[in-house]
Amino acid sequence: MTATTTQSRSAEIRLTSPAFEHAGRIPDIHTCEGEDLSPPLQWSGAPVETRSYAVVCEDPDAPRGTWIHWVLYNISGDAVELTRAVPALPELPSGARHGRNTAGNLAYAGPCPPAGNPHRYFFRLFALDITLNLPPGATKAELEKAMDQHIMAQGTLMGTYQRGSR
Repeated sequence: MTATTTQSRSAEIRLTSPAFEHAGRIPDIHTCEGEDLSPPLQWSGAPVETRSYAVVCEDPDAPRGTWIHWVLYNISGDAVELTRAVPALPELPSGARHGRNTAGNLAYAGPCPPAGNPHRYFFRLFALDITLNLPPGATKAELEKAMDQHIMAQGTLMGTYQRGSR
């Protein structure tokens, strides 16, 4: 992400998942070979002033350039986790909103790489000092523009997946 921060140095959030370790294999249930459910995410270390969070999941190893698997923003500033299987709704009851993934959907789209080498999937969490004025369906680029100058902290969790490697 190229968005800048409100501080000269952005703090780091510890982003983890009970479903997989950093640099570990993402379980099939969270991929197109399984139920395609979003994985649970947990975080700590965000600034107390956090007003909202945003999550982006992307695959930089996709053959046609970076593939965006998930865009979710306006997650409550007092949240410390996302449960497994976030509903595929434009706006969740909590007020969080789905952005548009590369396939054009407002939902999580799990790893589904072509046969071959494993791909890396980066889950990035951003702690923001505002709630974003973006309707559901924003693209990653629109999210980056809206987050510009508002990122207080961020964290990254990377998982891998290779088709047929069960």
